[in-house]
Amino acid sequence: MATSTSFLEERLDAGALPIAVGDVLAIFLLVTVGVVQHNGVSYLSADPVGWVLTAVPFLIGWLVTAPLLGAYSPGAAESAKSAVPLGIRSWLAATVIGMAIRWTPLFEGGVELTFVAVMLVLGSAALGVWRTLYFKLV
Repeated sequence: MATSTSFLEERLDAGALPIAVGDVLAIFLLVTVGVVQHNGVSYLSADPVGWVLTAVPFLIGWLVTAPLLGAYSPGAAESAKSAVPLGIRSWLAATVIGMAIRWTPLFEGGVELTFVAVMLVLGSAALGVWRTLYFKLV
């Protein structure tokens, strides 16, 4: 019988830490671009809490799904060929969780089908590009 320690050991590799940092930055960049598109650049300094709170549901989704789905597993830290699909798979699930959180009264913004599609596609692209660049640069 597997223990929770062995489960996490299979899913988390310390060598993937730089990828994890880049993933979080890519998600923040994606949200920042969206916030600027909808509210203008001045919103970032006028309401920094609102800006960060826009990212929180997606970061929660990411923190839940990425370790469980292997985004930071030993294979993810070895090559773009494995890291990119693992990241995209995790992002798809993270987006569902993020949208579910936005649907609650705890966060403003709500959920619209076009927004779901945009986040699924652009988030997958952002993480895929970042992870590919990481392995080209390292």
